[in-house]
Amino acid sequence: MSTEPPVPAGAQPARPLRVVIIGAGFGGLEAARALSDAPVELTILDRQNHHLFQPLLYQVATAALSPGDIAWPVRSVFRRQENVTVLMAEVTGIDTAARHVQADGVSFPYDALVLATGATHSYFGRDEWAAFAPGIKTIEDATEIRRRLLTAFERAEMALDEAERQRLLTFVVVGGGPTGVELAGAMAELARQALKREFRRADPRRARILLVEAGPRLLASFPEELSAYAERSLARMGVEIRTGVRVTTCDADGVVLGGEERIAASTTVWAAGVVASPAGAWIGAERDRAGRVTAGTDLSVAGNPDIFVVGDLVFAKDGTGRPIPGNAPAAKQMGRYVGRVIAARAKGQPAPPPFEYRHHGDLATIGRRSAVVALDGFRLKGRLGWWFWGIAHVYYLISFRSRVVVSFEWFWSYITFQRGARLITRRPPPGAPVPPVHRPDPPGEPKDMVPKGTPPGPRPVEMAGPGG
Repeated sequence: MSTEPPVPAGAQPARPLRVVIIGAGFGGLEAARALSDAPVELTILDRQNHHLFQPLLYQVATAALSPGDIAWPVRSVFRRQENVTVLMAEVTGIDTAARHVQADGVSFPYDALVLATGATHSYFGRDEWAAFAPGIKTIEDATEIRRRLLTAFERAEMALDEAERQRLLTFVVVGGGPTGVELAGAMAELARQALKREFRRADPRRARILLVEAGPRLLASFPEELSAYAERSLARMGVEIRTGVRVTTCDADGVVLGGEERIAASTTVWAAGVVASPAGAWIGAERDRAGRVTAGTDLSVAGNPDIFVVGDLVFAKDGTGRPIPGNAPAAKQMGRYVGRVIAARAKGQPAPPPFEYRHHGDLATIGRRSAVVALDGFRLKGRLGWWFWGIAHVYYLISFRSRVVVSFEWFWSYITFQRGARLITRRPPPGAPVPPVHRPDPPGEPKDMVPKGTPPGPRPVEMAGPGG
């Protein structure tokens, strides 16, 4: 195993620098691109074969977009960058003394290592809630939420008991940040617009969408004026908002708020918090309570100047002393900067100045024709904010094809109110319980749903609906 010391700044290496990037998110991609002309041998490791545009995952979850609209194969992204090798592998550990990365039983030596492994959902010590309230960080998360949402409407159409039907049409979103606000608004549009003419027994417009936030207001990082506007807009869409209350229980039957109020719901989605990946533990770095690594001014790790951290994995502050947010623009800036640092080292040039984060503003869409935008120089809301939000997100999409497809899907949805990705593509695991359809029929309901001779009382569903 190699134990060569790292190449010091200002010295020209005798061979190309071996650079390993773990993670193909926004930060990892930008770091790799910044090294396109550097004398390096670059290896990108990721357990998925695709890069994902996470800010639009909620639209996959609510059937507005398909997964392929916001994800691209990493190999395709770097097909013209000849100094890059892309490998689909899961990292299991890092030997900082020998400077090796272990992934799927293979050892990868490095002279410079970039950790861009992102974050996952945080249930604040109640990880058992994950089975009942999925978060939304991956395509698998989004399609699972979509399956649960659409299946709930299908089962509500089958249900003969009104109380069960209302439970099936109750959806809870936990967390009032941008993701929670966008999810709740998109759910309301799905129920009250896209599905309103397609069911005969269950009325999707009667769906109850509940947005729960433990803090005093929604969108806590936004100015209070925009936060209040977002709350009013959601209320007009029929979203029920609860602020200043915590979820104390989460199970298959719904949630309990504040230890007292039980909300019977078929679907709960978690958007309340994140925790950094375990990459910081792999290298024994100093971490905060959220698992983020404390980084130096060049985003390197203390005691390991050849290891850099970017994106959601980093705890760093901007020039005003505020923590740098864990969003796509910040990750891209960090990745680009670390790429420049490594490129300078590979060329034997002086290192660039310390990293400076430039805040590009906060954006959140509330629904059709409504969004809030907070930039340094101005604030937008309503339809103008919605157009700004849409243009900004299309701009950040990686491929030209995706920009065209997403723009067309949004335009089509805007004029028709339709959702083109309403596919239930995955069934629950074998043995998962199927909600029963109860007798007797409520007054006015068709009687031919129950065969003659069926004894009174609950009966099992003989044929599950799509995805059931």
